[in-house]
Parts: sequence; C-alpha cells; structure tokens
Amino acid sequence: MRGLEVLRRPTLVISWLIVLTVIGWAVVPDLFSSYSPYDGDSSASFAPPSPDHWFGTDRLGRDLFARSVHGARTTLIATLLAVLLAFGAGTVIGLVAGFSGGIVDTAIMRVVDVFLAIPSLLLAMVVVSVLGYSTNNIALAVGVSTIASFARVMRSEVLAVVGQDYVRAAYGVGVGRIAVMLRHVVPNSLSSVIALAALEIGSAVLAVASLGFLGYGAPPPEPEWGLLVAEGRDFVAVHPWASILPGLALAAVVIAAHRISTSFRKEHGR
Repeated sequence: MRGLEVLRRPTLVISWLIVLTVIGWAVVPDLFSSYSPYDGDSSASFAPPSPDHWFGTDRLGRDLFARSVHGARTTLIATLLAVLLAFGAGTVIGLVAGFSGGIVDTAIMRVVDVFLAIPSLLLAMVVVSVLGYSTNNIALAVGVSTIASFARVMRSEVLAVVGQDYVRAAYGVGVGRIAVMLRHVVPNSLSSVIALAALEIGSAVLAVASLGFLGYGAPPPEPEWGLLVAEGRDFVAVHPWASILPGLALAAVVIAAHRISTSFRKEHGR
C-alpha cells in the first residue's frame, strides 16, 4: 500500500501509531516511563490520573502507566508465540491433510472439526489448567486453541492449488510428490494463512489478556495486561481508573490490530 493511500485513511494511520507505540513499550519501556512497575508509594495509593501519573496509581501506589508499559512486553511476547505456534502447526496439519487426501485427510479433518467445535477460550483454559499457570503456558494454550483454524484454511488452499494445471504438468514431466509440494503447493497456498495470522494477532492479544484476567497467567506483581485489569476490578466504583484505563489501552491495541489486519486482507483481495 502506497504512503499517500495510507494517509487518506485516518483510522488506519491511528491504528499503526497505536501498534508502533505499543511495540516501543515492549522494546524500550524505560523510554516511555521513568517509574518502576514494581515499586510503589503507599502514601500515593489510588492517586487519580495526573501529569505525574497518567493512569493514576493502584492500591499499592504503583504507577499504572508504568505497569501498562512494562506489561506490553509480557503480553506481546505471549501473543507472538501463540500465533507462531498456531501458524506453524496449523499449516503443517492442513498441508498434510489437503495434499494426502483420502483417509488421511478425513481422519485429520475430523479431529480438526472436534477442536473447532470447542470455544477457543475454553480450550485454552483447559490446556493451561493442565500445564500450569504461567505466561509461557498461556501462549502455548492460546496457540493450541487456534491451530484448528489455521489447519482448515491451509487445507482449503492446498485443495485449490493441487487441482491447478501447473501442478498436473509438474507431475507429467516426472517431478516427485515432495518436490511438487515444496515448489508449487506450499508457496501458492500460504497467502490466506498469512492473512489469517495477521487477523489472529488481535484475537490472541485479547485471549492472552483474558486468561491473565482470570488468574491463569503471570502471578503478581508481574505487570501483565489482563492482571492489571483484574487487580482494579474490585475498586471500579470508587477508583475507576485503576481498571478502566489499562482496559482501554488493551482495547485500543486489539482494535488497532484488527483494523490493520483487515486492511491487509482487503489489499490482497482476501
């Protein structure tokens, strides 16, 4: 997409600014906040938002903006790990099913259908309950819960590609099945899967934060986005900023990621 076209879409520009800012939070958090995400001032407990504390403070007097900034690294790393796991495993499973066909395809896709029938958040909760509570296990759980979606999309793309004339021609000149798969099928099947990965980033951020909110993620005092919202929920009536402002930051990132991924899919005609 050309630069001038981006500038004609203000919501897309804002979305990119939000995402780039959050990436900056994750890479160099100290550049955006001078406060410690762990140390608090008991005399400043539940201080309202101000020029000194943009998001106010929590019950322990810790700066909520600093905790949101430092929490970006934990949440984004878990999100990227989850999407990479789902993309890699789902692509391989869909490729094997679509390229093999027959009973292999049927068996694999029946298992995939079972996973698709289970709500992804519920499946992630089950997985993380088995593995134990931690941010890494949340990433694994969210990734596992999304594999089926990638496998289904990859299979459909592979089935469309294997029926093309150039694939039949490759077989006709004596090219082996593995070579056909690697040279022709895989490169021409990945576009929709990559677009799905872009779309899933926002959903994965929300899923990681949701599990953190429910207490499945990093334990206190780690500054994880879902945990920040959970820590302030009991004080919303009296000190609403403690939960609402970190929640709004999370919502802004999710909406921005979805907006960018939607523009990516439209640009590629998907």
